Amino acid sequence: MEAELLRHLTVLCRDIGVRLTGTPGERAAGDYIAEEFRRAGAVVSREPFPVNVREVQHERVEILLEGKWVTFPCSLFGNTPGTEGKTLEAPLVFFESPAETSPRDLSRLRGKAVVHLGSHIESRQAYRELMEAQPAFLLFVDVRFPGDVPLSDSMFPAYTETLGAVPTVGVAYMDAWDWARLGASAARLTVAGGMRPGQSENIVAELPGQDPDAEILFIGAHHDTQADSVGADDNGSGVAGLLALAAVLAPQPRRRTIRLISFGAEEQLSVGSSAYVRAHREELRARGRLMFNLDSIGSLMGWTEIISNGPPELVGLVRNAFARHGLPVRMLDGMVPYADHFPFVAADVPGLWMWRPNCPSGRFFHHRPDDDLSRLSFPLMSRLLTALAGFVGEMANVPELPFGRTIPPHQADSVKQYWDDLFGGWKQS
Repeated sequence: MEAELLRHLTVLCRDIGVRLTGTPGERAAGDYIAEEFRRAGAVVSREPFPVNVREVQHERVEILLEGKWVTFPCSLFGNTPGTEGKTLEAPLVFFESPAETSPRDLSRLRGKAVVHLGSHIESRQAYRELMEAQPAFLLFVDVRFPGDVPLSDSMFPAYTETLGAVPTVGVAYMDAWDWARLGASAARLTVAGGMRPGQSENIVAELPGQDPDAEILFIGAHHDTQADSVGADDNGSGVAGLLALAAVLAPQPRRRTIRLISFGAEEQLSVGSSAYVRAHREELRARGRLMFNLDSIGSLMGWTEIISNGPPELVGLVRNAFARHGLPVRMLDGMVPYADHFPFVAADVPGLWMWRPNCPSGRFFHHRPDDDLSRLSFPLMSRLLTALAGFVGEMANVPELPFGRTIPPHQADSVKQYWDDLFGGWKQS
């Protein structure tokens, strides 16, 4: 399996490269994935959906430091506008988002270049208040990763489509630190390009079961990347794993259907997987019984975590499946809406997400250009995928699935809150 994983990742990350949502790179990845699914013997379909495509010709931030304008790198957030090539200038202020909680008076941000200390805005009300303050533009500092490289990211489309957006760019943590240390007083932002309407797609591979009315088991990953990143771990590792699993599972007899899906537009907040569950909601209610998501599974150093959002008995089954292969996994039950299993959980399908963090905040090369093949352990990925293939193959054949589909009450409340707030709820169906 190691050789196949290397082959897939070489094509995705070196031959194709950056696979930004809706771009030729993402389409080339979709073509490759569809062909590899067919080679494995799966029945393949492609399901398009609308997206916003990020197209930037050049971008820069200038900061007034000790009387001189100094240029710094930045990265325009997906789903936010550019400046049409014009240079915006405004006084600079720091906004300590984790501490300045709602309700709050944000009038001091009006017309300012706002250095936003915080990662995602996980509250529609907080985002509404920020937009109502009418800042000139936002300079986002991802406080999880105190490095010297700007991280690429996206603003949630359910927020920007209903509440608007201002030009928003990611800047490096250590750059922002120096701005504060040196008493920066003003900022300029220039972004040529921005967002345009476009299309992404989900690539669906069906491995039909002998019983056409039996439950469906899903395995997922996402093939898009952030800007300026080839995404070897996030999420070339998951897509390569998906293709390897298809080749292993396709020849095996099974009672239940296994459906493997490579999602587009995950990096804009699981746009592809949410589009899939909205389009297939009735089938998921009737037959969907498990979704196992692979996202960033290859970190050379770190530990394996599996987030389980489903019945308690699922935790023991999964832990034991990996233990049989000598693989320790950390099983957690927290609610994480930033991965493609979450929309399935919102559609009442138990979901799991496997990944390998290597620091408390995630992975130190998160959304960076250096997320390349050097970050991956191919032997470890092979062992993890072999264990997963055994578990899914067993579940596809047992007379009755040994777990229910009820989401525990303490998780169900969070599911509804995140689905309604971050994704706009089912009203978008």
